[in-house]
Amino acid sequence: MDGVTTHLGDLLDTARRQRLVGRRRELASFDDAVAGRSSRRVLFVHGQGGIGKTTLLQEFRARARAAGRRVVQIDGRDVDPSPRGLEAAVRQALDGGDEPVERLLAGAVLLVDGYEQLAAIDGWVRDGLIPRLRADSVAVLAGREPPAAPWRADPGWRQVVAVHRLDPFDPAESEELLVLAGVAAPLRQRLLPLGRGHPLTMALLADLAVSGEVPDTLADAPDLITALLESFLDDVPGDAHLTGLVTCAIAWLTTEDLLARLVGSDAPEVWTWLTRRPFITAGPRGLLLHHLARDVLDAEFQRRAPERYRATRWTIYAHAVDGLRAGSDLDRRLHAQQLMCLMRTSPLAHAISTLRAQGSATVAPGHPVDHDEVCAILERFEGPVSAELARAWLREQPDQLSVVRAGDGIAGLAINLLCPSGCALDDRDPAVRAALDHVARHAPLRPGERVFIARYLAAAGEYQRGLYALLVACVSSIIEWLTRPLAWAFIVVVEVDHWAPFFDYMAFAPVAEVDVGGLRHVVYGIDWRRIPVEVWFDLMHERGRSGATGPPPAALLRPPPLDRTRFAAAVKAALPALHRPDRLAANPLMGTALAATPAGPTIARLRATIEAAVTSLGDQPRGDQLRAVLHRTYLRPAPTQEAAAEVLDLPLSTYRRHLAKAVDHLTDLLWTVETGTESGTATGAAGRTATGLLTGPGPTRRPG
Repeated sequence: MDGVTTHLGDLLDTARRQRLVGRRRELASFDDAVAGRSSRRVLFVHGQGGIGKTTLLQEFRARARAAGRRVVQIDGRDVDPSPRGLEAAVRQALDGGDEPVERLLAGAVLLVDGYEQLAAIDGWVRDGLIPRLRADSVAVLAGREPPAAPWRADPGWRQVVAVHRLDPFDPAESEELLVLAGVAAPLRQRLLPLGRGHPLTMALLADLAVSGEVPDTLADAPDLITALLESFLDDVPGDAHLTGLVTCAIAWLTTEDLLARLVGSDAPEVWTWLTRRPFITAGPRGLLLHHLARDVLDAEFQRRAPERYRATRWTIYAHAVDGLRAGSDLDRRLHAQQLMCLMRTSPLAHAISTLRAQGSATVAPGHPVDHDEVCAILERFEGPVSAELARAWLREQPDQLSVVRAGDGIAGLAINLLCPSGCALDDRDPAVRAALDHVARHAPLRPGERVFIARYLAAAGEYQRGLYALLVACVSSIIEWLTRPLAWAFIVVVEVDHWAPFFDYMAFAPVAEVDVGGLRHVVYGIDWRRIPVEVWFDLMHERGRSGATGPPPAALLRPPPLDRTRFAAAVKAALPALHRPDRLAANPLMGTALAATPAGPTIARLRATIEAAVTSLGDQPRGDQLRAVLHRTYLRPAPTQEAAAEVLDLPLSTYRRHLAKAVDHLTDLLWTVETGTESGTATGAAGRTATGLLTGPGPTRRPG
């Protein structure tokens, strides 16, 4: 025996040091401070819960003791947040009796964990305690919050203070942690994407792996989630703040106006609180949650409060749809990314998660100077025939190019067409011709309707398998689908094996195969007149939960769309049946937008739509007479047409002429509702009024 007593605490310190990973910059800064090699004497260490602050302080303590320094370690959670309370904690740690604190701390290293708990006396620590310490003393203040402004703004403190934000481990550090924990190589590759470099998560996952349990997702490890939640949620002030966290967990980007939609007048307070969370970044457009915190919170909120989660998610969806339809071009693209993020429980999940981890790339409009680079990318992967067709389409529809830029080049691209274009390219391009032929055979277009075709999509390095191809295709398509009166949507792909699972989830069906320049292209499509876009988005959410794929359920499908002639006949048949539910239920208009509600078509909605349209006819020039004729004939009908003419004080022949004209105008007005158009008919401004009035409850009123 050498006479030196080894304590259990020493063994613990040794074991911890042997498992220490990373933090080289912070360790070097501390070593320099202790050795007097730098002017820094106060080190701020801050970061989210579970990021490794306490582990780092334990290493600081061991290094300080090895350097012969006296160490005083305080946990802010155990201290009365007052000058007297902190001084008492220091005396207790050193058994110093009534000795002045500055004398006890002379030449010592003061380590304070949980410093956010002492925020009330931060000013006193800065102005009353630290300046009293001897010049060779070192203080480390570790907490979730970065230092207050005076620590960084004062010229004197800037020379003395070093600020270190602890970030997640990089992949090499994460793997080193798993190696030190004894995790086998095959399992390490499964755990790395789950842990996302968060030290506490990596350590907990390592424990699971060593015990033989390796979850596929964080949601499959409820005990692990509970441990992580304690680090994320232990200081949430109230229900509104919790809603703010739920919002950040679900949304691609959280803005203050989105918060206002969810928490009302508490939004400014909640916003300020969220910006101070160490796992939330305040960007120029809104708040972004760290991807690990997002995974943990999203999984837990779904598990604990599924109805609240679904309602919040729907509000975020409705906000994005409203903003997309009303916003500027940049706002539309951000809202489209929001909608794409809401599909992250789908086959898109891995791509969306990876894109979030990389940072949200911006999908931007293409410009004529991009055309050569775009065509060069397409020629590299599809050959000269496709490239020349793309160049022709870019000349014809230059505004339909969207790109993602990286550095000085294009990382991803999509060329979306609106057809029929009215030019020879409709016949010259085999893929476009195939799509339009399919429409003509199965559900011809009606006046004013257009077809959307995502004709080209590619990433610069990986063609159609690249993440940026997926991003730009989804964002640009969502914008078009939600802002134009489209009858059909088609997507043309070459990498069919890669894209087929996406299309199966999206309920897009393969409708044609064509050869373009010797390369097989497959056209997938969906008829928006049979399943409206808003209903489709809700289906996507449900499929994310249920795992269902394939064609849309029959219960969600409307009947094949009526052409203009059959629609007019159906309107004429519906008017005398407005007060006969049995007859109205059998009318073809029950399969149109006129009867649609979120829960399916109803007789009440069809009747209300027609009655509202009759009322809105009065907004047209000289429309009062038309409205009066329809009102007295169908809404509050007189016993006979002769009686109606008498009530209106019109000759019978004049009455019948006015009635025929009124029915024609009403049909035009209802047609704008059915086709989603606002012009191109005789209704003019009244058509626009009716479209807004009659389309039924939009996404903001749909149930979660």
